[in-house]
Amino acid sequence: METKRENRKYEMDMCSGSILGKLLLFTLPLMCSSILQLLFNAADIIVVGRFAGDNSLAAVGSNTALINLMTNFFLGLSVGANVLVARYFGAKQPKDVKETVHTAMMISIYSGLLLTVIGCVGAKQILIWMQTPEDVLPLATLYLRIYFLGMAPTMLYNFGSAILRAVGDTKRPLYYLSFAGVINVLLNLLFVIAFRMDVAGVAAATVISQSISAFLIVRCMMIEEGSIHLELTSLRINGDKLRRILMIGLPASFQGMVFSFSNVIIQASVNSFGAVVVAGNSAAANIEGFVYVSMNAFHQAAISFTGQNVGAAKYERVNKILYASEFCVIVVGVLLGNAAVFFGHPLLSMYTSSPEVMEAGMKRLRIICGTYALCGMMDVMVGSLRGLGYSVMPMIVSLVGACGLRLLWIFTFFRMEAFHTTNSLYMTYPVSWLITFLTHVICFLIVRRKLTKKWGK
Repeated sequence: METKRENRKYEMDMCSGSILGKLLLFTLPLMCSSILQLLFNAADIIVVGRFAGDNSLAAVGSNTALINLMTNFFLGLSVGANVLVARYFGAKQPKDVKETVHTAMMISIYSGLLLTVIGCVGAKQILIWMQTPEDVLPLATLYLRIYFLGMAPTMLYNFGSAILRAVGDTKRPLYYLSFAGVINVLLNLLFVIAFRMDVAGVAAATVISQSISAFLIVRCMMIEEGSIHLELTSLRINGDKLRRILMIGLPASFQGMVFSFSNVIIQASVNSFGAVVVAGNSAAANIEGFVYVSMNAFHQAAISFTGQNVGAAKYERVNKILYASEFCVIVVGVLLGNAAVFFGHPLLSMYTSSPEVMEAGMKRLRIICGTYALCGMMDVMVGSLRGLGYSVMPMIVSLVGACGLRLLWIFTFFRMEAFHTTNSLYMTYPVSWLITFLTHVICFLIVRRKLTKKWGK
């Protein structure tokens, strides 16, 4: 009984009480968890940049867009699991919650194993297609192959944490990542400085730390006595729950994959400027990642809060959740984004001592971090629509508005000599965010009017 009460204290009733207060209680641990997860890659980049050189820094950093491309498709399915668990949990349907949990965890295992095979076998050829500089290619290939050996644990952790978020638990994933993050940093220093393993060392450290966090979250779900209790003997695919997860998750998966594909194209365009720009871009992208995940916590909150309230038929709270989420994401995006620009040089100096690399990084920070609140606003709109059960509409809008505009620019104007600059390349981000956000607002108003007639509220 004590264990049951202990576990229940991590759950959150999102269907009553103060929305803003509970939103902050939900997002702060999630924000810290996401930042710690980013520290896995940041530790890799800082250690290799300081102790292995700029080529090793470029090798690790140039893989980021590719890793996101290959993982985001399957991580999008965790969005489907999150929405479904939240809706059943809000509706107090424990049997459906249990079937969804076990189906989702099986999906995570299969997807992790598939990614391991694809990443290890196709690493070098994919990096060649991305125009990775020849002096960086061998190290980048080695890093990518080792990194993808840890894909199964990565998927387990992400699906497991998505399920915990659905019931309001963002604290325990934070505890597990804190422990794994410390292990990651210590192993980075040991493997690179003491054993001189270069990029192989940081990749191995990441795989080990990801495996630890996955083990802890699976263990947490196995000792959980609530509706999200995980039984290894019950792991199987439930056809109905798989179909429902795919209905919500596949559009999110496809959107994430195409978004990442556009970023891979942009990374390939950055690669054309040489190793110095690649290194500066990689360091700046890592810094801005901390701002992004802080804002993305409100995207996740919008999904879970909206899903639970729809399941509990508390439809009148949906708009209030959106307003509170947008307010918070604007504050966080403006403050953290501009802080990243203001402290840009000291932050970049953590990754490299090269003035040329730092200046290349500052070009990216000024444009992207200075306008990053727009990205957060866009993502919150997507989260609200997904929580309502609409996943195809935001996918189409995002693909056309964000990805389509970026690719159009790269394959037309960017190829002209007058526009072939990094500033021109980076400006595609804020422009596409603004246009996509405004389109999402129109879509939300249409959806909300339609659902108001259906619900009568």
